[in-house]
Order: sequence, then C-alpha cells, then structure tokens
Amino acid sequence: MDQEQIGKFIAKQRKLKELTQEELAEKLGITKNAVSKWERGLCLMDMSLLKPLSEILEVSVNDILAGEIIDDKDIEKKSEENIIKLTELGNLKSMKYGIIGMALFAIVLILIGFFKNTSSSSLVSLLCAYNSVTFLSRYKIKKDRTDLITGILFFVGVICNTIAFILT
Repeated sequence: MDQEQIGKFIAKQRKLKELTQEELAEKLGITKNAVSKWERGLCLMDMSLLKPLSEILEVSVNDILAGEIIDDKDIEKKSEENIIKLTELGNLKSMKYGIIGMALFAIVLILIGFFKNTSSSSLVSLLCAYNSVTFLSRYKIKKDRTDLITGILFFVGVICNTIAFILT
C-alpha cells in the first residue's frame, strides 16, 4: 500500500468536502494529529476507521485503499489488489513485533552469557540467522533492496561466525 498516495487522496477528498483536518478528526473521534499523519503518508488509519472515513468523504473503501477514485471497469481488479496489500501489511506489522521481541530476547541472552561467563558466539550466530531470515522474508513481500542487502549481510555474519567458531 502506498501510504503517501493514500494520504494525498484523503487530503484531496477532505478539501473537496471543505473540511479541516480538525473537523474530519472530530467526525471520526480521533485527534487532528492522526489525520495529519495519514495525509503526510507517515502511517495508515486504523482499519476500523475505513468505513466511517469513506462515508464522510463519500468515496468507497477501495478508493481510499487504492489512493484514487477507481473506475467501475477496474473495481474487481483493484479490490483484489487492495485485499492482497492489506494482508501483506499485516505480515509486516507482525514481523516488526517479532524483530522487537528478538532484540529484547538477545539482550537478555547476552546479559545471561555475560554473568555466567559463557561464549556469546553461538548467540551472535542465532541472532544473525534470525535477522537474516526476517529481512529476506520482508524483502519477498516489499521488494525493498535495503531488506535484501541487510538479509544477505546478516547471513554473511552467520557464515563468518560459524567459521570462527569451528577454527577456535
């Protein structure tokens, strides 16, 4: 989903309805800052707000998710694309929480290893392997080269750490 395109679309439709960000926020029961963040493409609205937002702006939910008014002949195709993109968005959010959880887990493992005076090389390999899989999985969804490069670098870390472990 293109957050910036969706944000620009919401701003355009809001202005066509001659609503301020504050008025739109009041109608939705949220803050003006939330509307501002959507319109700047910094984040997407909570999915529970899609229907009320579409009613206020007098556009379809699909129009909002596509970031444009969808022509009637393209509605089926765009609807399917929007459903797929929403699914991918959910996957990315769950991966974000997984990365945060893994980082916290890593800190705990490193602290335990420090106080028990054990080698941390196996922990480093575990972390690099997990992060490699995470970033490469995210690359499959987003097709962002930064994720691909990061995933490969973590994989190289796993290989180097494994070689160092074997040689020492």
